[in-house]
Amino acid sequence: MTARTDTATGSLTVPAYVRGTTVTDRLVPFGGRPGRPAFHSPDPTALLPRLVLRDPSGLRDLHRLSTSRIIDQLAALGPLLTLEANPLLREALRTAAAWSDMTEPVLRAAYEGLPELFTRQALHDVAEHTIGTRFLDGWAPVPGRGGRRAAVRAVGARAVHVIAGNHPMIAALTIIRNALTRSDAIIKTPSNDPLTAVAIARTLADAAPGHPLARHLAVAYWKGGTEAFERALYQPRNLEKIIAWGGMAAMRHIARYTRPGLEIVALDPKSSGTVIGPEGFIDAAAMTRTARLAAADVGELNQLACFNARVVHVVTGTDAAGLRRAEAWAQLLHQEIQALPAHRSTPARHFDPALREHLRALRATGGDWYRVIGGRADEGAVVLSRTADPVAFHTALSGRVANVVPVDDAEQALSAMDASTQTLGVYPGTLKERLRDLAPFHGVQRLVPLGRATDYRPDLPQDATEPLRRMVRWIVDETCDPTTASGGQR
Repeated sequence: MTARTDTATGSLTVPAYVRGTTVTDRLVPFGGRPGRPAFHSPDPTALLPRLVLRDPSGLRDLHRLSTSRIIDQLAALGPLLTLEANPLLREALRTAAAWSDMTEPVLRAAYEGLPELFTRQALHDVAEHTIGTRFLDGWAPVPGRGGRRAAVRAVGARAVHVIAGNHPMIAALTIIRNALTRSDAIIKTPSNDPLTAVAIARTLADAAPGHPLARHLAVAYWKGGTEAFERALYQPRNLEKIIAWGGMAAMRHIARYTRPGLEIVALDPKSSGTVIGPEGFIDAAAMTRTARLAAADVGELNQLACFNARVVHVVTGTDAAGLRRAEAWAQLLHQEIQALPAHRSTPARHFDPALREHLRALRATGGDWYRVIGGRADEGAVVLSRTADPVAFHTALSGRVANVVPVDDAEQALSAMDASTQTLGVYPGTLKERLRDLAPFHGVQRLVPLGRATDYRPDLPQDATEPLRRMVRWIVDETCDPTTASGGQR
């Protein structure tokens, strides 16, 4: 049974998934905002007793499974997550295409990429590179001195995952992380993508009925800020972790539940940018190449991800000749963004009206300081700064709008970055190597070649942290040789 639409009201029913069972009763209405039609979903308060794993010793069945067996089960799930084979994912795509800020061609390509996350090699890399299978599969010895020995194990936790809806990969990645860490997850789905996580969980349960991975997973929707429900849920007796993706308002809200015994792992909003060295402007061919690469970093996923470029620093110089080079390159960048194929990038579905007004104001009054290229039809724009400073609203750039900022040298660009800067695309590679020891001091968390900002690797650290290492609890077992240990004696 897929999600269904009430023919009388036009309202979609979004099921919950609770530990192997699909739930469609005791429905209550949600949503109804412009662009996000109302839908019905099970009352989260009624679900609460079933959502929570009350007895933490229930995790034992997961910890009896080796990492290789978990990978086997997830790898078997991958081929079932194609749009052709899976009506639940097709329904998720239809719903997300109507409600998401992404357009249908871009979303479809994102769903088509989900099985790649579930290949055996990809899963092994996540487990090995982010934690280490020796810690996941048992007690890993740690040598000591003076007769002291220790063993360390990564033990799963009971957690709520508050996920974002700007890419279906987030739902899949959350389920993978929960499985590999042998944890127990309650996934709170986002209002702009309420079905993807449910679809993957139900597919897992159908493929492996009663499997521990299916039993230690629940997926439900509730409105963030539902105080009574969240106060009852976010208790140390129910959970050890809250893993939260989201905007600043959501982060501030969730932070209120921090207390001893309940840790919050925050994957909060980030912005990303670009530095292109003088080699990118030495001739027409170089300018065309770098513009094409930068267009991918700006336009992929419709600029909705944290790792999309927004401010592009170009080392053209800030004298008259440098500004002419920067303007010519900005024109090329706008052209290349428009030339991206529809499965990679399209004009925004909902162009930010405040940003549109900023662009209009710059056209009207900012001629001495800024040049706005394109954007009159909400197709995306390039704002050229005529000084070495980004526009005041650079953190709000969206809808395939980039700010090109000329600078005299690459290190000057770093002064515009801070701890919220996630990804820095760099050209050429020699410049990336030169900047990699300096950029982190300015907050940069990830350096990539120009054009590869959106090529995400789930087996690497994220946002300057290691979320999987924080999702588990690191347990230490110490042993002392009684013939050498002091035992506290004086």
